[in-house]
Amino acid sequence: MKRKIYNQLLAWKEGKDRKPLMLLGARQVGKTWIMQHFGENEYKKVAYINCDDEPRMKQLFELDYNIERILITIQAITGVRVTPGDTLIILDEIQEIPRGLHSLKYFCEKAPEYHIMVAGSLLGVTLGKGESFPVGKVDMLTMYPMDYEEFLDAIGNEGWLDLLHSNDWVLIEIMKPKMVEALRQYYYVGGMPGVVSKYIENADLKQVRNIQRDILEAYRRDISKHTTAAESTRIRQVLDSLPTQLAKENKKFVYGAVRQGSRAKDFELAIQWLMDAGIVHKVSRIREPKMPLKFFEDIDAFKLFLLDCGLLACMTDAPADQMLIGDNAFTEFKGAFTEQYVMQQLLVLGIKPYYWSNAKTPAEIDFVVQYNNRVVPVEVKAEENVRARSLAQFVKDHPELKGLRISMKGYADQEWMENIPLVAIGAYFTPQT
Repeated sequence: MKRKIYNQLLAWKEGKDRKPLMLLGARQVGKTWIMQHFGENEYKKVAYINCDDEPRMKQLFELDYNIERILITIQAITGVRVTPGDTLIILDEIQEIPRGLHSLKYFCEKAPEYHIMVAGSLLGVTLGKGESFPVGKVDMLTMYPMDYEEFLDAIGNEGWLDLLHSNDWVLIEIMKPKMVEALRQYYYVGGMPGVVSKYIENADLKQVRNIQRDILEAYRRDISKHTTAAESTRIRQVLDSLPTQLAKENKKFVYGAVRQGSRAKDFELAIQWLMDAGIVHKVSRIREPKMPLKFFEDIDAFKLFLLDCGLLACMTDAPADQMLIGDNAFTEFKGAFTEQYVMQQLLVLGIKPYYWSNAKTPAEIDFVVQYNNRVVPVEVKAEENVRARSLAQFVKDHPELKGLRISMKGYADQEWMENIPLVAIGAYFTPQT
């Protein structure tokens, strides 16, 4: 499988100021695979250690941070002699080693000639707990599930990517029915690499669901393993409430929908744990559409999304026929899958989404993003009916802005707003650096 993050890894390898690389992301988004795949392709040797499975690593950094001793230990464990420049050191599940993260500071300062990558299923949670972190001494990348374009490539339609990025909207419109069919598959299968791989292998929809359930159960086991019983209960309640939250017309997260009478203080830590684990993403409300959007963030109002549309479909028990035949996936569930899908594509592109709403009226802008030094209000439409009253009024109230509608319709530029098809998000937005 081709992953877009590969190019970012190449840039890291060739960077003049390269530091040890920390790869963040939820369990089973493909971190281990991409590190090993990259190492095999771009280096002569790979010294890979899973720190969770290797007891000899547990005491490695207790004595000191002597790089020569550490490298000899890595060689003894892996059988690979580590040499500068042509060997990639991979320490997977590094959070399982006491003082493992802090050791990266010494690799950065005393042995910058060595190439080292680290990752971990709950590395974000470990950092959230205040684990000693080598500030300024590491490079960091976040890995997400496969986006729609990566999915297209994986199922054998890589040729469509050139078409999408050609901006030839006439040809894109001709091919759009087939692209939309693939989009339905993506809504159902999602972008977790293990699920996509099995889908390609045998197109067994029941097996797809079984693997997705296994992934969700692995998340629940992580919750139980790494939190207290009381914390675990609250975290699970938040996670289990997501389908209900996203199926509402107004998708603002409501604590009372988790447990009647609940308030923010009851579930704030639970939400943060899920965010640190990469399992959910928070999209905060903004008070004003002005740059930088972060300055105008309202931290008390937000939407919560799951990391993957396929896992959301699994959690809702959405039937295969509803998802894959006709436009039910787009028209049912109050557009929940489509908004989830758009959010995922934006994150992979490096674009942080916010949203806007007016407490006095039902008006809401699904997403507001900062892109190419301008603020873009985005309205998401899951079907052909694209009346955009909220967006039209919002742009009228803020005439310095130009709106973007993402829908089932083809490309159109109406001066105050552009419309792009759902399949062309990756082509419209160039990746942010």
